[in-house]
Amino acid sequence: MSEPDNLLAEIEALDAKLTLARETIARRFIGQPRVVDLTLATLLCGGHGLLVGLPGLGKTRLVETVSTVMGLHGNRVQFTPDLMPADILGSEVLETATDGSRAFRFLPGPIFCQLLMADEINRASPRTQSALLQAMQEHEVTVAGETRPLSAPFHVLATQNPIEQEGTYPLPEAQLDRFLFQIDVPYPDRASERDILIATTGTQDAQSAPVFSAQELIAAQTLLRRMPVGDSILDLILSLVRAFRPTEPGVSERVAETVAWGPGPRAAQALMLAVRARALLQGRLAPSVEDVVNMARPVLSHRMQLTFAARARGDDLAELIDTATADITGRSLAEVAA
Repeated sequence: MSEPDNLLAEIEALDAKLTLARETIARRFIGQPRVVDLTLATLLCGGHGLLVGLPGLGKTRLVETVSTVMGLHGNRVQFTPDLMPADILGSEVLETATDGSRAFRFLPGPIFCQLLMADEINRASPRTQSALLQAMQEHEVTVAGETRPLSAPFHVLATQNPIEQEGTYPLPEAQLDRFLFQIDVPYPDRASERDILIATTGTQDAQSAPVFSAQELIAAQTLLRRMPVGDSILDLILSLVRAFRPTEPGVSERVAETVAWGPGPRAAQALMLAVRARALLQGRLAPSVEDVVNMARPVLSHRMQLTFAARARGDDLAELIDTATADITGRSLAEVAA
Protein backbone atom coordinates (compact mmCIF):
# COMPACT_ATOMS: atom_id res chain seq x y z
CA MET A 1 0.00 0.00 0.00
CA SER A 2 1.40 3.44 -0.94
CA GLU A 3 1.99 6.14 1.66
CA PRO A 4 -1.08 8.26 0.65
CA ASP A 5 -3.32 5.17 0.71
CA ASN A 6 -1.91 4.11 4.06
CA LEU A 7 -2.35 7.63 5.45
CA LEU A 8 -5.94 7.78 4.24
CA ALA A 9 -6.72 4.40 5.83
CA GLU A 10 -5.29 5.61 9.15
CA ILE A 11 -7.32 8.83 8.94
CA GLU A 12 -10.51 6.89 8.24
CA ALA A 13 -9.89 4.64 11.25
CA LEU A 14 -9.16 7.64 13.46
CA ASP A 15 -12.24 9.45 12.16
CA ALA A 16 -14.48 6.70 13.57
CA LYS A 17 -12.94 7.07 17.03
CA LEU A 18 -13.13 10.87 16.89
CA THR A 19 -16.81 10.68 15.93
CA LEU A 20 -17.47 8.46 18.95
CA ALA A 21 -15.47 10.83 21.18
CA ARG A 22 -17.52 13.82 19.98
CA GLU A 23 -20.79 12.00 20.58
CA THR A 24 -19.70 10.97 24.07
CA ILE A 25 -18.65 14.51 25.00
CA ALA A 26 -21.87 15.98 23.54
CA ARG A 27 -23.95 13.93 26.01
CA ARG A 28 -22.46 15.98 28.87
CA PHE A 29 -21.62 19.24 27.10
CA ILE A 30 -24.74 19.93 25.06
CA GLY A 31 -25.23 22.14 22.03
CA GLN A 32 -21.73 23.54 21.45
CA PRO A 33 -20.20 21.42 18.64
CA ARG A 34 -17.67 24.07 17.60
CA VAL A 35 -16.35 24.40 21.15
CA VAL A 36 -16.02 20.61 21.38
CA ASP A 37 -14.23 20.42 18.02
CA LEU A 38 -11.78 23.18 18.95
CA THR A 39 -11.02 21.48 22.26
CA LEU A 40 -10.36 18.15 20.53
CA ALA A 41 -8.29 19.96 17.88
CA THR A 42 -6.16 21.41 20.69
CA LEU A 43 -5.28 17.92 21.91
CA LEU A 44 -4.76 16.54 18.41
CA CYS A 45 -2.25 19.33 17.75
CA GLY A 46 -0.45 18.60 21.01
CA GLY A 47 -1.16 22.11 22.30
CA HIS A 48 -2.91 24.03 25.05
CA GLY A 49 -6.30 25.72 24.98
CA LEU A 50 -7.75 28.81 26.65
CA LEU A 51 -11.52 28.60 27.10
CA VAL A 52 -13.01 32.06 27.58
CA GLY A 53 -16.57 32.63 28.70
CA LEU A 54 -18.85 33.76 31.48
CA PRO A 55 -19.27 31.59 34.59
CA GLY A 56 -21.81 28.80 34.36
CA LEU A 57 -21.42 27.96 30.66
CA GLY A 58 -19.96 24.50 31.28
CA LYS A 59 -16.25 25.14 30.68
CA THR A 60 -15.13 23.08 33.68
CA ARG A 61 -17.58 20.31 32.83
CA LEU A 62 -16.22 20.20 29.30
CA VAL A 63 -12.59 19.85 30.40
CA GLU A 64 -13.42 17.13 32.92
CA THR A 65 -15.36 15.21 30.25
CA VAL A 66 -12.61 15.57 27.65
CA SER A 67 -10.05 14.29 30.14
CA THR A 68 -12.11 11.13 30.70
CA VAL A 69 -13.00 10.55 27.03
CA MET A 70 -9.42 10.97 25.83
CA GLY A 71 -8.10 8.60 28.51
CA LEU A 72 -5.84 11.17 30.15
CA HIS A 73 -4.81 11.42 33.79
CA GLY A 74 -6.10 14.86 34.72
CA ASN A 75 -5.70 17.22 37.67
CA ARG A 76 -7.59 20.38 38.45
CA VAL A 77 -6.17 23.53 40.05
CA GLN A 78 -8.56 26.26 41.15
CA PHE A 79 -6.67 29.51 40.59
CA THR A 80 -7.23 32.05 43.37
CA PRO A 81 -5.40 35.25 44.39
CA ASP A 82 -3.58 33.46 47.23
CA LEU A 83 -2.38 30.52 45.09
CA MET A 84 1.42 30.18 45.01
CA PRO A 85 3.69 28.64 42.32
CA ALA A 86 4.63 25.79 44.69
CA ASP A 87 0.94 24.87 44.93
CA ILE A 88 1.14 23.99 41.22
CA LEU A 89 4.70 22.76 40.71
CA GLY A 90 5.37 21.07 44.04
CA SER A 91 8.07 21.64 46.65
CA GLU A 92 10.78 19.94 48.66
CA VAL A 93 10.21 18.98 52.28
CA LEU A 94 12.75 18.02 54.92
CA GLU A 95 12.08 14.54 56.28
CA THR A 96 13.64 12.83 59.26
CA ALA A 97 14.24 9.09 58.97
CA THR A 98 13.93 6.59 61.82
CA ASP A 99 17.70 6.62 62.27
CA GLY A 100 17.67 10.39 62.77
CA SER A 101 19.11 11.29 59.36
CA ARG A 102 17.49 14.06 57.40
CA ALA A 103 16.98 14.46 53.66
CA PHE A 104 14.90 16.53 51.29
CA ARG A 105 12.09 14.82 49.41
CA PHE A 106 10.26 16.32 46.46
CA LEU A 107 6.48 16.36 46.66
CA PRO A 108 5.17 16.73 43.10
CA GLY A 109 2.40 19.24 42.51
CA PRO A 110 -0.75 18.77 40.42
CA ILE A 111 1.08 19.82 37.25
CA PHE A 112 2.52 16.28 37.06
CA CYS A 113 -0.34 14.90 35.02
CA GLN A 114 -1.37 14.54 31.38
CA LEU A 115 -4.17 17.12 31.32
CA LEU A 116 -4.08 20.04 33.73
CA MET A 117 -7.25 22.06 34.15
CA ALA A 118 -6.26 25.58 35.19
CA ASP A 119 -9.68 26.72 36.35
CA GLU A 120 -10.25 30.50 36.25
CA ILE A 121 -6.58 31.07 35.44
CA ASN A 122 -6.93 34.84 35.47
CA ARG A 123 -8.01 34.83 39.13
CA ALA A 124 -4.41 34.16 40.23
CA SER A 125 -1.61 36.72 40.34
CA PRO A 126 0.89 37.03 37.46
CA ARG A 127 3.53 35.43 39.69
CA THR A 128 1.46 32.26 39.93
CA GLN A 129 0.39 32.34 36.28
CA SER A 130 4.06 32.37 35.27
CA ALA A 131 4.56 28.99 36.97
CA LEU A 132 3.06 27.44 33.82
CA LEU A 133 5.39 29.10 31.31
CA GLN A 134 8.19 26.51 31.31
CA ALA A 135 5.77 23.60 31.57
CA MET A 136 3.67 24.71 28.60
CA GLN A 137 6.66 25.29 26.32
CA GLU A 138 9.33 22.79 27.37
CA HIS A 139 7.08 20.17 29.05
CA GLU A 140 9.28 20.21 32.12
CA VAL A 141 9.56 22.17 35.36
CA THR A 142 12.52 23.29 37.44
CA VAL A 143 12.10 23.18 41.20
CA ALA A 144 14.92 23.70 43.71
CA GLY A 145 17.47 23.71 40.90
CA GLU A 146 16.44 20.35 39.46
CA THR A 147 14.59 19.98 36.15
CA ARG A 148 11.89 17.33 36.08
CA PRO A 149 10.10 16.13 32.92
CA LEU A 150 6.31 16.08 32.70
CA SER A 151 4.11 13.26 31.46
CA ALA A 152 3.53 12.60 27.78
CA PRO A 153 1.23 13.82 26.47
CA PHE A 154 0.95 17.02 28.50
CA HIS A 155 -1.77 19.58 27.90
CA VAL A 156 -3.14 22.59 29.73
CA LEU A 157 -6.79 23.52 29.27
CA ALA A 158 -7.38 26.78 31.11
CA THR A 159 -10.69 28.47 31.73
CA GLN A 160 -10.91 32.23 31.93
CA ASN A 161 -13.60 34.70 32.85
CA PRO A 162 -13.81 37.90 30.79
CA ILE A 163 -11.26 40.47 31.89
CA GLU A 164 -14.03 43.01 32.48
CA GLN A 165 -15.11 41.10 35.61
CA GLU A 166 -13.67 42.27 38.92
CA GLY A 167 -10.88 40.35 40.65
CA THR A 168 -9.06 39.16 37.53
CA TYR A 169 -5.48 39.58 36.29
CA PRO A 170 -4.87 39.76 32.51
CA LEU A 171 -2.57 37.01 31.26
CA PRO A 172 0.80 38.32 30.04
CA GLU A 173 1.48 38.24 26.30
CA ALA A 174 4.17 35.53 26.64
CA GLN A 175 1.70 33.20 28.31
CA LEU A 176 -1.15 33.95 25.90
CA ASP A 177 1.15 33.05 23.01
CA ARG A 178 1.68 29.59 24.51
CA PHE A 179 -2.00 28.76 24.08
CA LEU A 180 -2.67 27.21 20.70
CA PHE A 181 -6.28 28.42 20.59
CA GLN A 182 -8.52 30.87 22.34
CA ILE A 183 -11.83 29.01 22.47
CA ASP A 184 -14.74 31.39 23.04
CA VAL A 185 -17.65 29.72 24.83
CA PRO A 186 -20.91 31.58 24.04
CA TYR A 187 -24.37 31.23 25.51
CA PRO A 188 -26.25 28.17 24.20
CA ASP A 189 -29.15 28.72 21.83
CA ARG A 190 -32.71 28.24 23.08
CA ALA A 191 -33.09 24.64 21.85
CA SER A 192 -29.75 23.60 23.38
CA GLU A 193 -30.55 25.29 26.67
CA ARG A 194 -33.84 23.41 26.78
CA ASP A 195 -31.93 20.14 26.30
CA ILE A 196 -29.52 21.17 29.05
CA LEU A 197 -32.39 21.75 31.48
CA ILE A 198 -33.87 18.34 30.77
CA ALA A 199 -30.52 16.53 30.96
CA THR A 200 -29.19 18.14 34.15
CA THR A 201 -32.17 18.60 36.46
CA GLY A 202 -33.28 14.98 36.72
CA THR A 203 -32.17 12.19 39.00
CA GLN A 204 -29.44 10.94 36.69
CA ASP A 205 -26.60 12.71 34.90
CA ALA A 206 -25.02 11.50 31.68
CA GLN A 207 -21.75 9.64 32.23
CA SER A 208 -18.66 9.61 30.04
CA ALA A 209 -16.30 6.72 29.32
CA PRO A 210 -12.82 6.54 27.79
CA VAL A 211 -12.71 6.36 23.99
CA PHE A 212 -8.97 7.00 23.54
CA SER A 213 -5.92 6.11 25.56
CA ALA A 214 -2.91 8.34 26.08
CA GLN A 215 -0.87 6.29 23.60
CA GLU A 216 -3.63 6.46 21.00
CA LEU A 217 -3.73 10.24 21.37
CA ILE A 218 0.04 10.44 20.85
CA ALA A 219 -0.35 8.30 17.70
CA ALA A 220 -3.09 10.66 16.46
CA GLN A 221 -0.81 13.66 17.06
CA THR A 222 1.91 11.98 15.00
CA LEU A 223 -0.58 11.18 12.24
CA LEU A 224 -1.69 14.82 12.11
CA ARG A 225 1.87 16.00 11.49
CA ARG A 226 2.18 13.55 8.58
CA MET A 227 -0.77 15.12 6.76
CA PRO A 228 0.27 17.00 3.60
CA VAL A 229 -0.31 20.74 3.26
CA GLY A 230 -0.38 22.24 -0.23
CA ASP A 231 1.85 25.15 -1.19
CA SER A 232 -1.18 27.37 -1.75
CA ILE A 233 -2.42 26.71 1.80
CA LEU A 234 1.06 27.30 3.22
CA ASP A 235 1.36 30.62 1.36
CA LEU A 236 -2.12 31.65 2.54
CA ILE A 237 -1.18 30.95 6.16
CA LEU A 238 1.97 33.05 5.84
CA SER A 239 0.12 35.89 4.10
CA LEU A 240 -2.61 35.88 6.73
CA VAL A 241 -0.32 35.94 9.78
CA ARG A 242 1.99 38.59 8.33
CA ALA A 243 -0.97 40.78 7.32
CA PHE A 244 -1.72 41.51 10.99
CA ARG A 245 1.73 42.87 11.86
CA PRO A 246 1.44 46.66 11.86
CA THR A 247 5.11 47.18 10.88
CA GLU A 248 5.01 44.72 7.97
CA PRO A 249 5.61 46.35 4.54
CA GLY A 250 2.44 46.54 2.50
CA VAL A 251 0.10 45.98 5.46
CA SER A 252 -3.39 47.47 5.12
CA GLU A 253 -4.01 50.97 6.44
CA ARG A 254 -6.64 49.71 8.85
CA VAL A 255 -4.29 47.19 10.46
CA ALA A 256 -1.50 49.74 10.71
CA GLU A 257 -3.82 52.15 12.53
CA THR A 258 -5.66 49.75 14.83
CA VAL A 259 -3.23 46.93 15.75
CA ALA A 260 -0.66 47.66 18.46
CA TRP A 261 1.20 44.36 18.05
CA GLY A 262 0.51 41.37 15.88
CA PRO A 263 1.10 37.61 15.86
CA GLY A 264 4.58 36.10 15.69
CA PRO A 265 5.87 32.92 14.04
CA ARG A 266 4.21 30.76 16.69
CA ALA A 267 0.85 31.87 15.27
CA ALA A 268 1.79 30.53 11.84
CA GLN A 269 2.90 27.26 13.42
CA ALA A 270 -0.39 27.04 15.31
CA LEU A 271 -2.45 27.75 12.20
CA MET A 272 -0.48 25.15 10.24
CA LEU A 273 -1.43 22.52 12.83
CA ALA A 274 -4.96 23.85 13.26
CA VAL A 275 -5.98 23.44 9.62
CA ARG A 276 -4.70 19.87 9.68
CA ALA A 277 -6.69 19.17 12.84
CA ARG A 278 -9.91 20.49 11.30
CA ALA A 279 -9.37 18.37 8.20
CA LEU A 280 -8.64 15.34 10.40
CA LEU A 281 -11.82 15.90 12.42
CA GLN A 282 -13.76 15.86 9.15
CA GLY A 283 -12.00 12.75 7.84
CA ARG A 284 -10.10 14.54 5.06
CA LEU A 285 -6.54 13.84 3.94
CA ALA A 286 -5.42 17.45 3.51
CA PRO A 287 -6.57 20.92 4.66
CA SER A 288 -8.37 23.43 2.45
CA VAL A 289 -8.82 27.20 2.22
CA GLU A 290 -12.03 26.85 4.24
CA ASP A 291 -10.01 25.35 7.09
CA VAL A 292 -7.72 28.39 7.15
CA VAL A 293 -10.69 30.77 7.27
CA ASN A 294 -12.43 28.73 9.98
CA MET A 295 -9.41 28.47 12.28
CA ALA A 296 -8.01 32.00 11.86
CA ARG A 297 -9.89 33.64 14.73
CA PRO A 298 -9.15 30.99 17.42
CA VAL A 299 -5.45 31.09 16.50
CA LEU A 300 -5.02 34.87 16.13
CA SER A 301 -7.43 36.59 18.53
CA HIS A 302 -5.28 36.18 21.67
CA ARG A 303 -2.01 36.91 19.84
CA MET A 304 -2.96 40.47 18.86
CA GLN A 305 -3.84 43.67 20.66
CA LEU A 306 -5.66 46.77 19.48
CA THR A 307 -4.20 50.22 20.10
CA PHE A 308 -5.63 52.35 22.88
CA ALA A 309 -7.29 54.62 20.32
CA ALA A 310 -8.90 51.64 18.57
CA ARG A 311 -10.24 50.29 21.86
CA ALA A 312 -11.56 53.75 22.76
CA ARG A 313 -13.41 53.87 19.44
CA GLY A 314 -14.97 50.51 20.21
CA ASP A 315 -13.24 48.62 17.38
CA ASP A 316 -13.82 44.89 17.51
CA LEU A 317 -10.79 42.62 17.12
CA ALA A 318 -12.84 39.59 16.04
CA GLU A 319 -14.50 41.63 13.29
CA LEU A 320 -11.10 42.88 12.12
CA ILE A 321 -9.74 39.32 11.92
CA ASP A 322 -12.80 38.05 10.03
CA THR A 323 -12.80 40.94 7.55
CA ALA A 324 -9.07 40.81 6.86
CA THR A 325 -9.13 37.01 6.57
CA ALA A 326 -11.93 37.15 3.99
CA ASP A 327 -10.09 39.85 2.02
CA ILE A 328 -6.72 38.08 2.03
CA THR A 329 -8.31 34.73 1.16
CA GLY A 330 -10.22 36.28 -1.72
CA ARG A 331 -7.08 37.85 -3.14
CA SER A 332 -5.15 34.59 -2.77
CA LEU A 333 -7.82 32.63 -4.61
CA ALA A 334 -7.90 35.23 -7.37
CA GLU A 335 -4.12 35.00 -7.79
CA VAL A 336 -4.30 31.20 -8.00
CA ALA A 337 -7.08 31.40 -10.61
CA ALA A 338 -5.08 33.90 -12.65
